[in-house]
Amino acid sequence: MNQPYIVCTPNATTLPPAARPAGIDFDAIKLRQQGTWTSGDYAVVGTTLQIVGESLAEAVDLRAGERVLDVAAGNGNASLAAARRHARVVSTDYVPQLLEKGAARATAEGLDIEFQVADAEALPFEDASFDVALSTFGAMFTPEHGRTAREFLRVVRSGGRIGMANWTPDGYIGQLFRVVGSYVPPPPGLQSPALWGSEPHVVELFGPHAAHIACERRIFNFRYRSAAHWLEVFRNYYGPLLKAYAALDSKGQAQLTTDITALLERSNVGGANSLVVPSEYLEIVITRA
Repeated sequence: MNQPYIVCTPNATTLPPAARPAGIDFDAIKLRQQGTWTSGDYAVVGTTLQIVGESLAEAVDLRAGERVLDVAAGNGNASLAAARRHARVVSTDYVPQLLEKGAARATAEGLDIEFQVADAEALPFEDASFDVALSTFGAMFTPEHGRTAREFLRVVRSGGRIGMANWTPDGYIGQLFRVVGSYVPPPPGLQSPALWGSEPHVVELFGPHAAHIACERRIFNFRYRSAAHWLEVFRNYYGPLLKAYAALDSKGQAQLTTDITALLERSNVGGANSLVVPSEYLEIVITRA
């Protein structure tokens, strides 16, 4: 069941400089992350999430002619959703191969979208140059949450909207992160990407510079033939899981498979002959102050 909206009415409008915590080599972390998302073929998984992009486009009330930026767009789910609503869309990611997949989808549908390689933590656009900025399960994986939030706020005009879809800490994907992290721990000091699916974290990041914040918990259903089928797809095509398996010996791989299978089977609501795993995410709409 969806949770009530959370409303925040802050008053500060000046963006502070983005502070970088000491003792963490964020540049090296980002290079590794970029390699992770380049591995496999995230588009195989990403296309199944298209409904989330459509829902987010409706949540931010996209209007024809608005200038829209899709941040960490992957293969373009939110980009396509915005272009279908006749917005002027720029689709960005720091993995060129994913943008190529998005461009192929846009061409197939006859949609006019601009694709540009860009880092979510250092967007190459002028201040207040977009009416709307979107991200579906993309910007949440950046290593420096504060820098990413600041870039969203910087490029969106006053009165514009920021829309995000982020996996929650306690949903299926949040639980999967914890399982995988118990075998392949993240770099020390790095904030969990699942924090982006926590209402207090969103308010902390955006609250002082927002006129309004609305958060609603929603469900995306992973639909596969079986737990083994889900694992086959994600192990081969989803970069973070592909890399996790590659970092383990055969015994560790077998144990990880056992633990993920158990999580899938506990979460399955599809019965004995199919896999339907509800995964909670936070749908966020921020109105820029």
